[in-house]
Amino acid sequence: MSSNALGAAGEPLAIICGGGSLPFAVADAAIRSGRSVMLFPLRGAADPTRVKNYPHHWIRFGSPARFRRLARASRCRDVVLIGSVVRPRVTQIWPDVLALRLLPRIIGLLRGGDDRLLSGIGTLLEEHGFRLVGADEIAPEILMPVGPLGRLAPTERDRLDIATGLSLMRATGPFDVGQAVVVSDNRILAIEAADGTDAMLAHVTELRRNGRIRTPPGTGVLVKAPKPGQNRRVDLPSIGPGTVESAARAGLAGIAVLAGSTIVAEPERIPAAADSAGLFVVGVESEGFD
Repeated sequence: MSSNALGAAGEPLAIICGGGSLPFAVADAAIRSGRSVMLFPLRGAADPTRVKNYPHHWIRFGSPARFRRLARASRCRDVVLIGSVVRPRVTQIWPDVLALRLLPRIIGLLRGGDDRLLSGIGTLLEEHGFRLVGADEIAPEILMPVGPLGRLAPTERDRLDIATGLSLMRATGPFDVGQAVVVSDNRILAIEAADGTDAMLAHVTELRRNGRIRTPPGTGVLVKAPKPGQNRRVDLPSIGPGTVESAARAGLAGIAVLAGSTIVAEPERIPAAADSAGLFVVGVESEGFD
């Protein structure tokens, strides 16, 4: 069992929670390992109906002083950032005293991609005596394994599309753009931007409905991978049952993600969801994403 899972001298693990089920999967994994947790759910992002099942303190964007005070009072040193969050506008941040002192840095972090922003937040946490820990260090079981989840596997045609998608993401990685692309017959149909994977797949669905995509339904692949050189502790790509449903609506053949570097939400549901939708979901290995 890893020292990160157990913590130092039984210290509780602080989990700053965004939306979705992943924060609770990480919390449950820590508890199974024998470690206590303290959740710090973000208002407007985390699910209140699930948060109430764990020890927690609600926090807002722009309240680092409250987090620091409560985390220290709870004897937390290790911190995990996990869950989906819509990036706030500067006008949506109600800064406390500490945030006001940090505001120039925070504004600077907002002027860049997600990896820059989240890595900067991690640096700020560490400057105040906390240690940023990757969700996969606490719950390695949430990472995608090599191979398919479900009955279906990619064809040779699909594998060529997967290779194209991974090559594109290697090339765009230095620009800190999205972590997903859709490729069909070696043609790039969409690249993930600030609006996220679901919005990108909705756009592909609309393109197909309008006849802008001529390949038949059941062709094309959603490819997801981290950016080369990305800080693994803060922003690994993720998929879940909703991703499978969105890919099916977009008329794709399947989903391919980088094994060992992609988080799977509710992994027990993925095989049945993929089989029901007639899609493959596969973890692939690739060099160049370290």
